[in-house]
Amino acid sequence: MTSKGHTLIGAEIFFECLRREGVEYIFGYPGGALLKIYEKLYDVDDIKHILVRHEQGATHMAEGYARATGKVGVVLVTSGPGATNTVTGIANAYMDSSPIVIFTGQVPTHLIGNDAFQEADILGITRPITKYNFLVKDVNELASTIRKAFFLARTGRPGPVLVDLPKDVMNAKCTFEYPEKVEIRGYKPTVQGHTMQIKKAAAKIKHAKKPLLYVGGGIIMSEAAKELTFFAKTHRIPVTMTLQGLGALPAKDELSLGMLGMHGTYWANQAVNNCDVLIALGARFDDRVTGKTETFATQAYKIHVDIDPTAIDKNVLVDLPIVGDVKHILSELSVEMTESPDTEEWLKTIQAWREDCPLVYETEDGKLRTEYVIEQISEKTGGEAIVVADVGQHQMWIAQYYQFNNPRLQISSAGLGTMGFSLPAAIGAAFGVQDKPVISISGDGGFMMNIQELVTAAYHKIPLKIFLINNSYLGMVRQWQELFHEKKYSFTDLSENNPDYVKVVASFGIPAFSTDNPNEVSELLDKALAYNEGPIFVEFKVAREDMVFPMVPAGASISDMMIKRLNPKTLV
Repeated sequence: MTSKGHTLIGAEIFFECLRREGVEYIFGYPGGALLKIYEKLYDVDDIKHILVRHEQGATHMAEGYARATGKVGVVLVTSGPGATNTVTGIANAYMDSSPIVIFTGQVPTHLIGNDAFQEADILGITRPITKYNFLVKDVNELASTIRKAFFLARTGRPGPVLVDLPKDVMNAKCTFEYPEKVEIRGYKPTVQGHTMQIKKAAAKIKHAKKPLLYVGGGIIMSEAAKELTFFAKTHRIPVTMTLQGLGALPAKDELSLGMLGMHGTYWANQAVNNCDVLIALGARFDDRVTGKTETFATQAYKIHVDIDPTAIDKNVLVDLPIVGDVKHILSELSVEMTESPDTEEWLKTIQAWREDCPLVYETEDGKLRTEYVIEQISEKTGGEAIVVADVGQHQMWIAQYYQFNNPRLQISSAGLGTMGFSLPAAIGAAFGVQDKPVISISGDGGFMMNIQELVTAAYHKIPLKIFLINNSYLGMVRQWQELFHEKKYSFTDLSENNPDYVKVVASFGIPAFSTDNPNEVSELLDKALAYNEGPIFVEFKVAREDMVFPMVPAGASISDMMIKRLNPKTLV
């Protein structure tokens, strides 16, 4: 079936399609190949266009919007450099399975391949980092292509889809018809899991002595947090989460073990090492979680639930694969679980590990610590703010010390590790969610990489809380240099190059404050959280050479966890 209309030009069809997909915001930047679209946009008032200051910022904003809301984020940029500037953001969305649709302008169809002005083969460039991409050569195919793009982005394993729009197609006319159903040959994501596999999983879990749920971002994407909580609490099974999975189970729940992996908690990694049944839900066994794969959870019978069949057995061989949507499979698994395993001794063992090696940081020298700042933010927001981290040490401290109470509150660049992600992604999240505080936390290295988007936040008076953790180092790189590269801090010391951040941010018209005094943190956070007239900025100047622990060295077994700085040979 189709929704038929009257004759429209391509640029008009573009907006009609977006309306039917329920698009609220476009994050974009105009250019020559998009002039007809921007001409029509001038009179569009039901879809808001957010003018960014760099196309990379547009992709991160769209991703922040998508991650916070569960909806599809939309990007609109011109051809050539406008399109290529989106590549990092597209790769980021691909690695983290975020649903965004990127519309790129293109030179007229008769000039494609002629090295025309501002021409780039964006399809070829983005083919490895998109779920799918399209070049629309005929205006008659425009509506159906846009329909497919949104369908692909949001279904199955979500991801970025790119649609390339030649200039002449936007000017061509046709009768507008919007398909109500989408049929794509070879694309039929499996939602329901195999019944016999689910029964087999239930039988294994029922008889386990030390079961463990290992939860990834797939739980968040499939909106399965309630099913997870019900399953874990009904059967008293502990839950450890990846960076992407944080918030799937409230951090303060007795069954929550926090994050596992390279900078995971001691007790979570010990639980992985000693469990007898490991149930991976919407997680992909990435190297930051497993460390040396040959030594990962060697005692465990491994069950892997994922909607993407290519993710199964990709990094770690499992005993029981179940392909399907984790929300559906958890519901079916709950029905099959007619009795629970006896886990009381297992939970006591984990609690002993928790007490043996808690998360701690230095306080006696009076210096300001990132961990303290994060703890204060967590307490003052009750674990209910949307916290958008950048990449580096502060990202890991947020994962350790912020007590996420709900899904879609933790947003950061997990797979690609993109510095400069936080500020634009937080702006996108703030457009999508207006009933919770949105907090951007960056290090001084990453903050500089997309600082231009302060204009976007200031112009739209977004009540964004921007917190800068300034140790005047590229902190995580410096940590690796100290531990593994003979303490040669090669080009990671920023102390002589950093600007006066308060003056820089104030020049954008944003109230800005700075402190290195632990006693001033509480008052400044109260001021920032109470300010809703626009963005506000606070710089926290922290101890320069602190390190994130626990830490599993890259490629090592997670049993080779480092606990302390001065005695890295203390293995646990």
